[in-house]
Amino acid sequence: MIEAISFTLNEKPVNLRVEGDRPLLWVLRTDLGLTGAKYGCGEGVCGACTVLIDNEAVPACQVSVAEVAGSEVRTIEGLVKNGQLHPIQQAFADHDALQCGFCTPGMILKAYGLLASNPAPSRQEIIDGMEDNLCRCGTHVRIVAAIQSAARALKGGRP
Repeated sequence: MIEAISFTLNEKPVNLRVEGDRPLLWVLRTDLGLTGAKYGCGEGVCGACTVLIDNEAVPACQVSVAEVAGSEVRTIEGLVKNGQLHPIQQAFADHDALQCGFCTPGMILKAYGLLASNPAPSRQEIIDGMEDNLCRCGTHVRIVAAIQSAARALKGGRP
């Protein structure tokens, strides 16, 4: 059934008339043209489609668009401010914490959610917090280093 659904997307209001039970991932990718969130497994276990909903990292394939009504949704496209990469994005680039890049948007948003809830995580807390996001290229060591660096940068320290 077609519904009117409103939410904030990357700090801008969005008003849609769509089937409310459609996965948020497909609305973002096909209706709104935001392709940073990737389709990986469709089961919510790989993390490729991770977005932030009210600053919590969530697999967009497991959330219907109706469930985000009234919420604030942020995709990887919404992290850049005034042409500047977010410190987490910059840390991923600085640490070469990507290879093919397929998982990178989800990894960055999962790291954002982790650092929002725990600004100074230990190495083990980062590993545990990133458990649900898979990198098939095996850059996990560099991903952890990038998140550690981003945590320092966000606290005003040296990356």
